[in-house]
Amino acid sequence: MPRLAAASLVGTAIEFYDFFVYGTAAALVLGPLFFPTFSPLAGTLAAFATFGVGFVARPLGSVLFGHIGDRRGRRPVLVASLLLTGAATVAVGCVPTYGSIGAAAPVLLLVLRFLQGLGLGGEWGGAVLLTAEHAPPGRRALWSSFPQIGPSLGFVLANGVMLVLSATLSDAQFSAWGWRVPFWAAGILATAGLWLRASLAESPRFLEIDDHARVPLAEVARDHWRLVLLTAGALSVGYAVFYAVTTWSLAYGTERLGVGRTVMLGCIMAAVVVKGALTPLVALLSDRHGRRPLCLAGCAGAALWMFPMVALLSTGRPLPMFLGFLGALLAFVTMFAVIAAYLPELYEPRVRCTGAAVGYNLGGVLGGALTPLVATALAEHGGRVPWAVGAYLTGVALLSLGCFALLPETRPAT
Repeated sequence: MPRLAAASLVGTAIEFYDFFVYGTAAALVLGPLFFPTFSPLAGTLAAFATFGVGFVARPLGSVLFGHIGDRRGRRPVLVASLLLTGAATVAVGCVPTYGSIGAAAPVLLLVLRFLQGLGLGGEWGGAVLLTAEHAPPGRRALWSSFPQIGPSLGFVLANGVMLVLSATLSDAQFSAWGWRVPFWAAGILATAGLWLRASLAESPRFLEIDDHARVPLAEVARDHWRLVLLTAGALSVGYAVFYAVTTWSLAYGTERLGVGRTVMLGCIMAAVVVKGALTPLVALLSDRHGRRPLCLAGCAGAALWMFPMVALLSTGRPLPMFLGFLGALLAFVTMFAVIAAYLPELYEPRVRCTGAAVGYNLGGVLGGALTPLVATALAEHGGRVPWAVGAYLTGVALLSLGCFALLPETRPAT
């Protein structure tokens, strides 16, 4: 289990590095470089729109790779998804800007972002199921939480590279070529991840299935559509909170509040590090007390904290901003530390890869794709404190709370 969990964690971290480095670049430089004819606000919105395309692609990736995972096994999904995401990320770093090739530049950016999302849509289901289906029932949440640490590591790695470049390069150097370096580095990381995953064993639970689903998506749509919609709605707050902290607030702080890139990245990264470190501890609580109670508590915490978070962000001071981000991510981790065990337990094994991944990634469309766009538009018409953003995030949290309330408990009896 330690070797399997480590391989899943490292691979997931690499794939989310690929995904997050785009979000940071969208917040900092992609607007002026790829949409220079737009106003600053419109350029940021356009960059976030290309960011959102990755989330739209993720459910399609979960359908494609979920079919492979339910028909051929969880292990092939891990290799194929990592290869696709890594190649698309390196290619983003090679795309000429609008000044070089005109309108073809944002079109290429859009296509590559779509391929990134397609690969990531398959990654989560494969990594989580391979770990969850190997784990002993009484420690399933704990072992399944290791792939959930991957996004934190990927985010810290992506933004750490951006932070170093931002601190050591001039604005002109960063805009000219510095922002491309993290995308090129994805090729090295993907190669390392493929080497780690090459020798992983197939899930024993998959090998026990005698009658594999012929068309997993059709079975999920026919027999589990309500469950997919509930899980998508339930998970949307996690995406909304995470990307409000890591993507929207970065753009808002640098553009509207005049806070330096280095300061904003440092505050966000510190909060994400704490969140990542707490993930296995929260998962242990889930193995003892159940999945649903922690998810409900996380939603309630998010609903109560969104207004304080935007108030602390609006100060523009490092410590209050860090505390605002930390409170939001503590609510987030209370839910998402247990999701890797909870979602697979909700679906029968023959369609588990498709059902769990589609529900998970549809939540990303609802929460992750829309939040930077909506929050940026709402904040533009607000005052110093973007209360409308707090209201929007609170509404998403209440929606998710209602969805979690309708889901059953799945913790195995001990």
